[in-house]
Amino acid sequence: MRIKRERMVREQIEARGISDAGVLEAMRTVKRHLFVEEALYARAYGDSPVHIGHGQTISQPYIVALMSELLEARKGMRALEIGTGSGYQAAVLAAMGLTVFSVERVRELFFATRALLQRLSIRNVHMKLADGTLGMPEAAPFDRIIVTAGGPSVPPPLLEQLDDPGMLVMPVGERQRMPQLVRGKQQLVRVVKDKGRIYKENKATVTFVDLVGEHGW
Repeated sequence: MRIKRERMVREQIEARGISDAGVLEAMRTVKRHLFVEEALYARAYGDSPVHIGHGQTISQPYIVALMSELLEARKGMRALEIGTGSGYQAAVLAAMGLTVFSVERVRELFFATRALLQRLSIRNVHMKLADGTLGMPEAAPFDRIIVTAGGPSVPPPLLEQLDDPGMLVMPVGERQRMPQLVRGKQQLVRVVKDKGRIYKENKATVTFVDLVGEHGW
């Protein structure tokens, strides 16, 4: 699997322009196949998302790397992740030296992923079972926020919990309508908070599962 990870980084990630050394090292280090079902190990390092059940996916390796790089994160920062899923993105951020606070709304995924992270001895990820669009106010503020599901707009509670200066990355746009048939178009948006002002920029066209919650779909 180590050879597959190296090939994934070289051919799917570096070849598309990702150059952040911390991101590349984390993608080489974290064993992606452990975050999918054993029957899907062969697909874990492919250039596509992988279903993890409950209508959720583990994102394409390039997208994980892109979102991680867009955060411009540094070791020691505190990051809020909305949508823990199988835990892969959280594990990548943890490998980059961040303390990760992650919110998951699907009960089955929450307990399965928490157990997995414990087995892997990943101790700098702190999970909560809740509506992710409300964030984790008890642990705020956060230097960085990453949202791994697409919503109509950036939830106001997340902007409130973002430190100043701070940075947030999230897919924003149309929702999925019968995902097997029609996928809504979304923009991967980076939000920068600086001296009380909010700046937004579109970084890529993407497709993510729906962000469900009070400030989502």
